[in-house]
Amino acid sequence: MNKPLRPIWIILLLAWSLLPMLWQLLSSFTSPEALVSDQATLLNRWSLANYRDLFATDPPFWRYLFNSTIVATLTTLITLTVAIPAAYGLSRMQERLRKTVRTFVVGAALFPYVLLFLALLELARTFQLGNSLLAIAIPYTALSLPLALLLLTSAFEALPSELEDAAKLEGLTLAQRLRWVMLPLIAPASASTAILVFLFAWNEYPIALTWLSRSDLLTLPVAMARIAGSSTYSVPYGTYAAATVLGAIPLLLLVLVFQRQIISGLTNGAIKG
Repeated sequence: MNKPLRPIWIILLLAWSLLPMLWQLLSSFTSPEALVSDQATLLNRWSLANYRDLFATDPPFWRYLFNSTIVATLTTLITLTVAIPAAYGLSRMQERLRKTVRTFVVGAALFPYVLLFLALLELARTFQLGNSLLAIAIPYTALSLPLALLLLTSAFEALPSELEDAAKLEGLTLAQRLRWVMLPLIAPASASTAILVFLFAWNEYPIALTWLSRSDLLTLPVAMARIAGSSTYSVPYGTYAAATVLGAIPLLLLVLVFQRQIISGLTNGAIKG
């Protein structure tokens, strides 16, 4: 790329990425009347009415944020707890067996889970798993495991075998080797995996729509869909914009907290690849 044109391309890319978010933020602070008015200015647009309407619902909007946080956190913790030892075991298999297992895992990761929807619904009915935040984390974990297993297996395979051999000579058990030697080294990959699993559980819609019917247990995507369709003759654009802004804040905070680990995991994978 031509160096004089590089700043222009960067500015265009930032504008392409940030302007929709800035427009959504501005719309969330715009009064409902000004949103549909052609003569609205920056002075008469400013209003907190959309946020007041959002938290005036029953249950209030913060309840949906809390539910999504609980479900996404449970899914992430359970997935990492299962995927880390499974990935270690897969990375230490014989090469032929490891390739065979990885092929099945890749197939599971690429399989569209919507096709499993009816089967999951029958399981929910059989075991009475509806209307439970813990129960909804179970299918989320099952759907997140293949991708998490692939990412963490690659991280374990990238570790030098001499490190584990030295730990064995020191008399460390398998659990101690994982805890004190390997887990700190794959922390960037674990953070990247956790972010992806959290995002999936945070944004998942069809399962949450079917398994949860109580209004106080709804997750954020289902609640936002109800906000968008709450009126027959008009769309509450301002309220919906406020909901999207509040729904994005936890994800932004999560990325900001773990940005160093995420960048490290991505760059390490790029260099080694």
